[in-house]
Amino acid sequence: MGTTDEVGGDPRRHGGAAFLLAQLGAHAAGRFAERVSVLGLTPAQAGLLRLLARTPGRSQRELADVLGMPPSRFVAFADDLEARGLIERRRNPEDRRLYALFLGDAGTALLADLREVATAHEQQLCEPLSAEEHEQLTSLLRRLAAAQGLTPGVHPGYRSTRTAPPA
Repeated sequence: MGTTDEVGGDPRRHGGAAFLLAQLGAHAAGRFAERVSVLGLTPAQAGLLRLLARTPGRSQRELADVLGMPPSRFVAFADDLEARGLIERRRNPEDRRLYALFLGDAGTALLADLREVATAHEQQLCEPLSAEEHEQLTSLLRRLAAAQGLTPGVHPGYRSTRTAPPA
C-alpha cells in the first residue's frame, strides 16, 4: 500500500513531482515578479543585472544567447536599462564592432536592494523547511536542473517574459 497525502487518498491525485515543481515554480516566479516590480524591474532585468555582476564585460550577443532572447529584442531591452543608468555599454577592446556591457553606478546600487528582495523571497518561500531540508532541496533541484541542461542562474522564462516593468 502506498503513502497517502494529508487529505487522504492517492498522492498522485494532486500531482506528482513534476506538477508540484511547475505549480511552485509558477507561484515563485509570480511572487518574485511582484517583489522586483517595487524596484522598477522585471525578473528578466533583475536577471541581467545579476549576470553582469557575476560576469561583467560580456557582449550583447553573448548575453542575449545566455538569456535566450533574440539579439534584436535584447538591444531594446538593454537600451531601457542603459537609459536608467543601470548598465553601461563600452566598446569591446578586442573587437571595436561589439559593445561590452557592465553595471552602471545605479545598477550597482540597485543590486544591493535586489539581493535583499531575493533573500526575503527565498526565506519566505522556504520558511516551512529546516536549514538542512532547505539545503537538501536546493541540492536536489540543482541536480534536476543540470540533468535538464538548464543554464545555472538563468530562468528559462526570460525568453518569453516582458522586458519592461508594467506601466
